[in-house]
Amino acid sequence: MENKTISRAYLPIILIFVFTNGFFLTSRSFSAKWNMDTNVLIIGNLVLFLATSLSFYLYYKAIRNNNVQQFLRMIYSGMFLKMLICLIAAFIYITTARNEVNRAAIFGFMFLYFLYTFMEIAILMKLSKPRKNA
Repeated sequence: MENKTISRAYLPIILIFVFTNGFFLTSRSFSAKWNMDTNVLIIGNLVLFLATSLSFYLYYKAIRNNNVQQFLRMIYSGMFLKMLICLIAAFIYITTARNEVNRAAIFGFMFLYFLYTFMEIAILMKLSKPRKNA
């Protein structure tokens, strides 16, 4: 029953990943007008999806834990892990692209980071509400 709850709760994050990648693949001409490299955005979206998956797992474990120290440790670990993965991905991209860094794609990556984070927080807030027994 718990795995079904996790899967159902995680579905909006999967949908964001699928829809944004679909949008990036079908809107290359639109992205060219804004000078965005869609390949960078697709790879960044994949990195964010994986980072969000890891942090969501840690947040979900934290919500289910009654120990306050363990709860805080899991929350901080999830935030730090997600930020660290994104910083490493950005650093790798910036060092490999050097003078050809696509700033518009980096801002798109930042927008996706906020989108995933807000969706993740909204889902976890719903999951953390105590259930009323009918």
